[in-house]
Amino acid sequence: MFFPRPEKRKRRKSEPIPWKDLYEKRRAQARHPLIRDFYKAGVVEAGTALAEVPMVALDFETTGFDPDKDAIVSIGLVPFTLRRIFGSRARYWVVNPARELKKESVVFHRLTHSDVLKSPDIEEVLPELIRALSQTVVVVHYRRIERRFLDAAVRQRWDEGIIFPVIDTMDIEARLHRPDDKGWWTYLKNRLWGRDKQSLRLAASRTRYNLPVYSPHHALTDALATAELFQAQAAWRFTPQTPVSDLWR
Repeated sequence: MFFPRPEKRKRRKSEPIPWKDLYEKRRAQARHPLIRDFYKAGVVEAGTALAEVPMVALDFETTGFDPDKDAIVSIGLVPFTLRRIFGSRARYWVVNPARELKKESVVFHRLTHSDVLKSPDIEEVLPELIRALSQTVVVVHYRRIERRFLDAAVRQRWDEGIIFPVIDTMDIEARLHRPDDKGWWTYLKNRLWGRDKQSLRLAASRTRYNLPVYSPHHALTDALATAELFQAQAAWRFTPQTPVSDLWR
């Protein structure tokens, strides 16, 4: 049976965020000195080549997926560049979410009530964390977790939020393996030619680049895994001269 191929729909290309202008605007509005200093330090220039960009891989373990109801329980942070991972500067914190842990979240991150009860509130960690993110590009695997949860934590403590550009390794994999065309033609081709959807999970994404298997759902390990994944993506999919603005969101 012949199925006529539908005409391609024009894809909407979202306008890039003018991060430099946004930082300047936020600096003028910021009330908390740490937030003001964060924006005052500025953002990496949009045209900077990936090879010249200082990056920080960031991962959170949380009590759930809704930043309005859930909270961060652990933070992993690993500074790196395309050529090197700075393990000696990596940081890991367990923080008290100030709410009861859900059974399902404990199964994932394996942090218990006793672990978090003896840990500080995230407000004690925020100064060091925000300074570590300053003048870098943050790399995450699924930006809706780290960016939204950090913004929510800052808002709850200091009554103002924080925003910054991120490179999302999951988004890179999605653009490569799950094209925007979700219509019946794509579905039919996948069924006829046996093309299953590629998993976008961190571990599955790493296997496509022959990276080693790590135990999941530990914030520091996952941050390291994200840094390694982006180094592999950059080596295979891009060039050292690729402008960072091609990848950040």
